[in-house]
Amino acid sequence: MMKHVLGAQCIRCGKLWEALPDITTCPHCGGLLDIRYDYAAIAKEVSHETMAARQEQSMWRYMEYLPVLGKGSRPRLRVGWSPFYRAEGLANALGLRELYIKDDGVNPTASLKDRASAMAVVKAEEAGAEIIACSSTGNAASSLAGNAAAAGFPTYIFVPSRAPKGKVSQLMIFGAHVISVKSSYEDTFRLSQQAIETYGWYNRNAAINPYLMEGKKTVALEIAEQLGWKMTDYVALSVGDGCTIAGVWKGFKDLYATGMIDRLPRLISVQAEGCCPLNRAIREGTDWQPMEENTLADSIAVGVPRNAEKALNAILESGGVVVDVSDEEILAAARLLGRTCGVFGEPAGVAGTAGVKKAVELGLIDRNASVVSIVTGNGLKDTPNAIKAAGEPVAIDPDMGQLLAVMDEL
Repeated sequence: MMKHVLGAQCIRCGKLWEALPDITTCPHCGGLLDIRYDYAAIAKEVSHETMAARQEQSMWRYMEYLPVLGKGSRPRLRVGWSPFYRAEGLANALGLRELYIKDDGVNPTASLKDRASAMAVVKAEEAGAEIIACSSTGNAASSLAGNAAAAGFPTYIFVPSRAPKGKVSQLMIFGAHVISVKSSYEDTFRLSQQAIETYGWYNRNAAINPYLMEGKKTVALEIAEQLGWKMTDYVALSVGDGCTIAGVWKGFKDLYATGMIDRLPRLISVQAEGCCPLNRAIREGTDWQPMEENTLADSIAVGVPRNAEKALNAILESGGVVVDVSDEEILAAARLLGRTCGVFGEPAGVAGTAGVKKAVELGLIDRNASVVSIVTGNGLKDTPNAIKAAGEPVAIDPDMGQLLAVMDEL
């Protein structure tokens, strides 16, 4: 029995099920499940003082808020407790009063997705699984491959053929069985689901497995603690499948329900202009519709978001802001973030910051607001686009005359 966990509740029909480690969607109606907690019991055990006294510096410092048995082996990689910076130079550049950067690109496989994969490894072990599988645009795949390899689990991973080589190389180094699908992410996801059902593998797909969001929400728990439990007005992040923004909102709500924070931030949902089905639905007040996956930010190039309902609920409940950014604005944000903060983000990783900049320019958020921007992935994941953003270096022969001739260009 998991401490403080009441069960897994369907967000569609409301039925509450036992939170078995391999449960995915609602057995009654097929709806998505949400892990429910006994907040009164948690509140009796946690406080600002007990958190401050903890030595654990990873996502597992928040065990009361996590759906794990608390026994068995812990994942071998240190996931979470990533750096949190007050970005004064970037705030000045954007005309904002207060801005913070949460750099989750320093996780073991260089993305926020390690939080979900670490949870997947624990739940697969609890379920007695032998193999873990997923589909991914890249980061979830590499995070699963690395975390599973460290725990001794074989993996089967499906990626669309457009996945960046940097991410595919991680998969191969970690020993995953990689299937590159010559089609869209939607087709890749569908094939992975068929394979998982056929072979009985443990399902790490975040939109299907309710525990994965519980791992992702730990980034919100960290942000709150790193802020001294005094929340900013907004938290911005890039959005693809919808799992991460839903997890972030769940984390903040968990803290609010247990008295650890006294207010909830508003979310800034940032999507690429070429693939923004969730933001478009919010703006137009309609049901979301599939879109083409037309953006260089591969990690958020999801035309058919599998966690749409939870993501839309999170944006609406928070009174959130939706911002679409062009590929050019994403590349500009990568340069700006690097040159003012020394933080290197991949395109999807910096999209949140691009969205903050645009939201300020459009007057969607007040310049006197306080904002956290989550960088979800490291720039080494996608170096071709990093070069596209920053440009090529000056190349010369080992000659002082040539150096003098090009110095004005540097």
